[in-house]
Amino acid sequence: MYKPQAKLSIGLPVYNGEKFIKQSLDSLLNQTFSDFELIISDNASTDNTEEICRNYAAQDHRIRYYRNPTNIGCACNFNRVFELSNSEYFKWAAYDDLHAPDFLSKCIQVLEENPHYILCHSHTYLIDEQGNFFQNYEIKLNTNSEKTQIRFEELLTKHLCYQMYGVIRKSSLQKITPMGGYGNADGILLLRLGTVGQFYEIPEYLFFARIHPQQSLSMFFPSYLSFTQKDPQYSLDMLPDFYEYSIWFDSGNKGKLLFPHWRILKEYLLSVSQSSLNLYEQILCYLIIVKKLSGTESLLLKDLWMAAKILRSPRTKTKSNLSLANEYLSN
Repeated sequence: MYKPQAKLSIGLPVYNGEKFIKQSLDSLLNQTFSDFELIISDNASTDNTEEICRNYAAQDHRIRYYRNPTNIGCACNFNRVFELSNSEYFKWAAYDDLHAPDFLSKCIQVLEENPHYILCHSHTYLIDEQGNFFQNYEIKLNTNSEKTQIRFEELLTKHLCYQMYGVIRKSSLQKITPMGGYGNADGILLLRLGTVGQFYEIPEYLFFARIHPQQSLSMFFPSYLSFTQKDPQYSLDMLPDFYEYSIWFDSGNKGKLLFPHWRILKEYLLSVSQSSLNLYEQILCYLIIVKKLSGTESLLLKDLWMAAKILRSPRTKTKSNLSLANEYLSN
């Protein structure tokens, strides 16, 4: 029997999400907009996630459940749900977040009526483990600017990437490289999307991001709540642990010699050089990188110090310095 293609694909990557995934699935399945497929990629969960997802898939034909035989890391799992999608629009969903019933319908409406927007999301507020209101997320970015360099500057630093969970034109995502296996990979994906087109933020609180101890923000970015207000003040020691984030995004990085801050800088530069921006726009974006990252040079020195410390460690004596360097260059 012919099955028409859904308007929207929702990709839900998950690992050990039994505590919250039922609420997340109910939040998506009860949307007023129903023309979607829901693709779940289970990253070899060891808890009850598989049974929960299979039960939901058996009850709703819109759900497609896949299970990876081994944990392939966050980035690969995010990319996998996108690769499995077949629709005009795409949206990532987290196993622990919730959405207002009209989130999808309002996002789709904005994109249908405004072809110059490539991503639509909404205001966000944070909820606790029980789903109760915690606080508003007050960082609002000027990503609907017609000027690419303004969008680039807004998305470069100091936000928590919640736009990732908006509705996105699939054709726009296909114009950029997939999520990479390094620190701040989600932020860099958004940065690259910003070079493709404008985002729109619905001025309503329709997305509810859950805060809890098991999420990556809590594990690798303990000061993240300091970044939820307007114009956050911070010091370098409040920034995320990009060493651990590199492994979380790509489990293949474990045990390798990593230069996470150099890698992030490299990806920022590639975001400009590999874009379709004209020369003038590229120069402006390079200058923005210099301006925004001024004062963080010590992080690059920290990478070199950490690498030297690892190379002096007895456990690395079985590997040559050349092989460790080759590991980094191939990463």
